[in-house]
Amino acid sequence: MTTINQTTTSDLLLEQIADYALSKRTFSEEAYTTARYVLADTLGCGILALRYPECTKLLGPVVPGTIVPNGSRVPGTTHVLDPVRAAFNIGTMVRWLDYNDTWLAAEWGHPSDNLGGILAVSDYLSQVGVTEGKKAMTVKELLDYIIKAHEIQGVLALENSLNRVGLDHVLFVKVATTAVTCAMLGGTKDEIVNAVSHAWIDNSSLRTYRHTPNTGSRKSWAAGDATSRGVFLAMTALKGEMGYQSALSAPGWGFQDVLFKGAELVLSRELDDYVMKNVLFKVSFPAEFHAQTAAECAIELHSQVIDHLDEIDRIEIQTHESAIRIIDKKGTLNNPADRDHCLQYITAIALLKGSITADDYEQKQADDPRVDQLRELMHVMENKQYTTDYLDPEKRSIANAVQVFFKDGSKTSWIEREYPLGHRFRREEAIPHIERKFEHNLQVHYTTKQSERILEAFSTQSDLERLRVPALVQLFVPS
Repeated sequence: MTTINQTTTSDLLLEQIADYALSKRTFSEEAYTTARYVLADTLGCGILALRYPECTKLLGPVVPGTIVPNGSRVPGTTHVLDPVRAAFNIGTMVRWLDYNDTWLAAEWGHPSDNLGGILAVSDYLSQVGVTEGKKAMTVKELLDYIIKAHEIQGVLALENSLNRVGLDHVLFVKVATTAVTCAMLGGTKDEIVNAVSHAWIDNSSLRTYRHTPNTGSRKSWAAGDATSRGVFLAMTALKGEMGYQSALSAPGWGFQDVLFKGAELVLSRELDDYVMKNVLFKVSFPAEFHAQTAAECAIELHSQVIDHLDEIDRIEIQTHESAIRIIDKKGTLNNPADRDHCLQYITAIALLKGSITADDYEQKQADDPRVDQLRELMHVMENKQYTTDYLDPEKRSIANAVQVFFKDGSKTSWIEREYPLGHRFRREEAIPHIERKFEHNLQVHYTTKQSERILEAFSTQSDLERLRVPALVQLFVPS
């Protein structure tokens, strides 16, 4: 029998999350369609990351040679792991190149990071179920849980800013994965409340590994760590481990007083499918999302400046407050993790090359002296209207503008982008690009024949939804 702490009433937020995780509902057609693209895009990002040894060195079991019966398979690899370790592997792959989907509000984050835990648990549960004569989970059910994890993380992020108290957004990944995987594993409401209370009590990573002078590769596996911890906490709660019903609100010792400056954590809207419908895809560039529109602007300016680099007097970038706080960087950039979170570096690469790829953050490209020469000429300033529109729930713009001024007094066009290609307002325009991105990422790793099988499986919403999860995962096992 599950033990709970009976000395207090449950924090409302814990109950709201548990109720939603357990709810039986049919989401909108738009949410399911978007979730299919999220699933494809997220897996594709993970597959592309397997090109990078700094990523793959972190993958596999903790103890080499470990064999797990009915274990969770890690797409693109031969690893078969326990669900906790598999969640870390998948989550790390997905986040490594900073190329999966994004959510921007008072807090930022990448809701598809939760796929690490969700896919690992669904594959494990399905395989165990088959051995017991049960049917494996369908991809339609998988999409339900993906939508729910997006919603929990994203709605938490609407008004609860972790970054302003120095904490990292992956805490919301841990909370969402904990709730959803506990429900997947058959948890009751009390068990989900218990598990989620532990996710908050766990504390949160500091954001220091995302900022100068400590920017480093941990930011690429922090989400894998969070989603795997969520699976661990869910499985622990199902063994009867007690929870802490005032984990958030306990005076002096709860999360809110200790780590949130006494502010109350809130859900500013009812949990449904708002986040999935409004999520941002990184369609064109593996770069921090606040810089996506700056990159689009700079790429448009490439042809106007590439033959006149020595004639540039200054480069002006107008942006929103969040971008200035996170990615406005001067001075030395020490590694790829530092570079892909630098507004000036991203803009410089786009001006120089007319494109951006993951390889552009590696040392070889960074050693091009023209990059830092252009960075030195950049002036970043806040546009107050951009900041207002960024926070407007009806707009959620991520605006940037770029203009280059030359020493002779001439200047380029003033290029402004309010919404990046992956924004909901540009979804129809983005879909072909998302599909090409997925195809490209598969072809980097798989044979043409295997890539075609995967693409065919994802080509039709109804056919994909009927597919069983073990069959989906098997498509990604190297043949």
